[in-house]
Amino acid sequence: MTNQAKVAISADFLTAFAKLPRSIQGKVTEFINKFRNDPNSPGINYEKINKGVDKKIYSVRIDDTYRGIVVREPETGVYLLLWVDHHDEAYDWASRKRCEVNPKTGAVQIFDVQTIKTEESVPNEKMLFSSISNDELLELGVPEEQIAYVRSFKSQADFYEASASMPKDAYEYLSWLVEGIPVSEVLEYASEERGEKDNSGSFSEALQLPLSLKSFVVVEGEDELRRIMAEPLEKWRVFLHPTQRKIVNKNFNGAARVLGGAGTGKTVVAMHRAKHLADQIGNNERILFTTFTANLAADIKENLRKICTTEELRKIEVIHLDAWVNQYLRESGFSAQIEYDNIHNIWEKAVLLANVDLPFDAGFYEEEWNRVVISQEALSLEKYIKASRNGRGTRLDRKKRILVWKVLETYQNLLKENQIRDINMAMYECRKLLEASGSRPRYKHIIVDEAQDFSDNAYRLIRALAGEEHPNDLFIVGDSHQRIYRNKPSLSKCGINVRGRSSILRINYRTTEEIRKYAFALLNGISFDDLDDGVDLGDRCQSLTHGIKPEIKEFKDAGEELSYLIEEIQKLKNAGVALSNICVVARTRTLVQDYIAQFTHAGIRAYAIKRSNTDDRSLDGVRVATMHRVKGLEFQYVFVAAVNNRVIPLPSAINKTDAISEAETIAAEKCLLYVALTRAQKCAYITSYGKKSMFLN
Repeated sequence: MTNQAKVAISADFLTAFAKLPRSIQGKVTEFINKFRNDPNSPGINYEKINKGVDKKIYSVRIDDTYRGIVVREPETGVYLLLWVDHHDEAYDWASRKRCEVNPKTGAVQIFDVQTIKTEESVPNEKMLFSSISNDELLELGVPEEQIAYVRSFKSQADFYEASASMPKDAYEYLSWLVEGIPVSEVLEYASEERGEKDNSGSFSEALQLPLSLKSFVVVEGEDELRRIMAEPLEKWRVFLHPTQRKIVNKNFNGAARVLGGAGTGKTVVAMHRAKHLADQIGNNERILFTTFTANLAADIKENLRKICTTEELRKIEVIHLDAWVNQYLRESGFSAQIEYDNIHNIWEKAVLLANVDLPFDAGFYEEEWNRVVISQEALSLEKYIKASRNGRGTRLDRKKRILVWKVLETYQNLLKENQIRDINMAMYECRKLLEASGSRPRYKHIIVDEAQDFSDNAYRLIRALAGEEHPNDLFIVGDSHQRIYRNKPSLSKCGINVRGRSSILRINYRTTEEIRKYAFALLNGISFDDLDDGVDLGDRCQSLTHGIKPEIKEFKDAGEELSYLIEEIQKLKNAGVALSNICVVARTRTLVQDYIAQFTHAGIRAYAIKRSNTDDRSLDGVRVATMHRVKGLEFQYVFVAAVNNRVIPLPSAINKTDAISEAETIAAEKCLLYVALTRAQKCAYITSYGKKSMFLN
């Protein structure tokens, strides 16, 4: 059977592998490669687990001290690697485990065989799943051997404690029931997710099903094996949920949209989609993967290297859209520079030079330009008078619009005189150059990440880059709950039709349910769109992991807060947490620099995550970042510091002269806090001093 074996590695195996000493990890990787080439080699040394409940499970020798736990199906040449550990611990783990193909779902499952003590029942005692029938539990993937065990759960706490003992697919479906989702909905969801299944009961057939691929990866070659084992904790590179895999591999007739809350794997899906499409197109065709900021583009480029071959990477251009615009304008001989920091000063000058008798400040005109004029391309007085101003709050009659236009026209003249453009004007002119050139579309496919932060102008440009609608032209992922830059695009108004081609990711893989619920509650009372003309409630997302609620601490002054931060960071370090897994997040760059200086003075190594650099996790030290920069990243422990009055929300960000603009800014500031908190995987802390932010009341 040499060279015919199919070897699959479980997610649990990689978790155990990651905890091994480096020297042993190297031995395990070498063993797996030899094992894959010839699993019947005499040197493998299979041993039965004497006390084991599953006679298909064996131990294999890694070295004198460490053992791997495997399942073998010699008749089909399938071998499953389930666990690796010190000899005694490996045998103990294996003794209570069973590995089977579920007859109802067709999925490969690993679970504990539990002995249930029969206790005298309490009259009228209601068990957690007492309203769910045995047939329904079986349809949801609960192994028959675990029915009594599941029926023994009295509370949610009992259920959460059982997560490591149950098959991952069954546990996920039961989690939805625990959250109050009707069993009929969960059964429908489970049926749709597993799709067509094979009934042969063989591991060989079962490993081809999406439900199995959520927990197992079939190793296709030595290069792939070494990529997997190099960073075993980054399971997103290897394992996709069936819902994610379906979206990644689907063939769409046009543009597709994917929504999902923080931590649901939107960017993971987008990256795997890029890899999938790169494998489908010719060598002369290209994919554009774009996002809103330079740092996110850098992070995505780095992560694509971990899942793509050299050939696939060559077909994918990763760049944030502003940089693409700047690059294209330079290539086209455009002499004006794109300006960011000085734009508000240009508006101040325009107001002064226009000298109109209106009670508006420069911020009002800047908003009018971005939200009405350039958004609708109303670049003449005639078009501006007819333009819709829905949502702007301040009413303007024809006479006032004429006066406002004087300021807007003066601003345009100043841009031309100074040879500068704001980014929205640059995108408009870029699109006009593209359309005038009449050339074929520059990209076969375009993938857009952080879609909620793009403007209408950005989407019109993206539509032009992709050309006329064609199969798989645009793949757009986003979440309006994470909108922190106040753009509010409507895809359909920008010539992008996603009707009938939309998906929602509902499982949060990053944070605990306690963190997710607390962070989401901050957004109560705010209405969120679906990046088009619909509403995104975000109410059916949940996490499958549980922990403590975020810790909220108030202090008298900054010194007290700092002492607490240092003490907690030291506790985590003493408990074995790497400092690189801890991040302190603050609202402003000034605060970030202050915290770094204070930590350094206290003997704690600290690094700022800078605006355009990726975070090198090989450098040990606490990370400190602004709320904007931490977007797209994740850490085990997150401290959101200085959540004070007049810091969050930041007064300078609020336009007090426009009630709607003020409300939108406050919503964006709440979204910032939501984004910061949902970076945490295990625990989140919120600290304030003096007067706390109104968001914490």
